[in-house]
Amino acid sequence: MNNHDFQIIRATPIFAGVPEETLRSLLSQARIREHERGQTLFRQGEPASAFYLVLDGWVKIFRLTRSGDEAVLGVFSRGQSFAEAAAFTGGEYPASGEAVADSRLLSVPSPGLISAVRESPDIGLAMLASTSRHLHHLVRQIEQLKARTGTQRVAEFLASLCPVNEGPCTIGLPYDKALIAGRLGIKPESLSRAFARLRNVGVRIDHNSAAISDVADLLRFVDEEPDISEYRDRA
Repeated sequence: MNNHDFQIIRATPIFAGVPEETLRSLLSQARIREHERGQTLFRQGEPASAFYLVLDGWVKIFRLTRSGDEAVLGVFSRGQSFAEAAAFTGGEYPASGEAVADSRLLSVPSPGLISAVRESPDIGLAMLASTSRHLHHLVRQIEQLKARTGTQRVAEFLASLCPVNEGPCTIGLPYDKALIAGRLGIKPESLSRAFARLRNVGVRIDHNSAAISDVADLLRFVDEEPDISEYRDRA
């Protein structure tokens, strides 16, 4: 583990308030592993043997529906952690995890985590906060599904990638369009139609990048009253 990796780990909310000695003791039991795009990290229903922190790349967490479709619960990037609660309780993973880009992940084994919590209650409190953030994210996803059209969800996703709140901005799409559609709860063909509709608010999609003429216009579109006629495109 190099110093850059340690600084990413140290800045993660779950570890930010942990004494350095306790953190280094925990990390001595952890491993950094590289995963190729498409590689499975764990499967729904398997014993939760570890939790993960992303150092580089992207990871999706998903469940399979009865029809065999994927329901994407979250996509995690650098500095974000997942599967903490499952690892701490020693239960089963409630969903599956897969690398959606070549990734480097910190894997923290469950026994080491439990020992660290006993030594430093701050880790337990940080885990509660992290679990709460994941829950709020899921609640927000449900709110978006019910209160916003597919195009508005796509607009908000693009705006969230922008480092500014107004003016022009060009961004790269972080992962493939099928995953973007799954994350936003729409069908891939609905994503294409959403991109086309967003041309009216100054968005141009070129392969894996998006050029936005004014981020402020995009954000205003997100907050507009939904166009009821578009609800037929919902997944």
